[in-house]
Amino acid sequence: MTNESAHSPKFDTPKQGHPRFVFLDRDGTLIEEKNYLARVEDIAFIFGSENAVAKLNLAGFKVVVVTNQSGVGRGFFPESAVLDIHRAMQEHLQKYHARLEAFYYCPHHPDDHCLCRKPKTAMLERAAQDFELPLRGFMIGDDLSDLQTGRAAGLTTILVRTGHGEKTLAAELVEVDLVAADIVEAVEWILSQ
Repeated sequence: MTNESAHSPKFDTPKQGHPRFVFLDRDGTLIEEKNYLARVEDIAFIFGSENAVAKLNLAGFKVVVVTNQSGVGRGFFPESAVLDIHRAMQEHLQKYHARLEAFYYCPHHPDDHCLCRKPKTAMLERAAQDFELPLRGFMIGDDLSDLQTGRAAGLTTILVRTGHGEKTLAAELVEVDLVAADIVEAVEWILSQ
């Protein structure tokens, strides 16, 4: 499991009673699903996602990406490609006065049976440890493993219909707290709580 933390000014803390974290899946949730994204030039943010992240920042949430990147373990691309993509995403978000607090990713092949690959909760637990905050908040994702991770960690789970979301919804394999059209709708709901 690898963590890339962002270094920029701290935002206000959430209102009393608000959860501290909003965990985001990357592909299919924040950016378009590209099936083993390996090149910076292929990054495409889901419409409105940049402003959605900015709103969470302003509300004081810790916005953290947790992503399985088995393309590294499968030999499809080097780990440096993941780091380049995350740097480019952060640079793009800055244009919208938005930022991600950190990226946690699992570079392992599914057959490695590592401890960090979603649906295991190690990436979320590591974030809570790194930020010295209780593990509470929201998990937004488009895949079954995202929702299973959020549920196992005791988070409020939100399924977005982007990426693999429609297929995940149709499978009816996990209970979720909210089904949203996309990250924009998910964030509006979070901020209304």
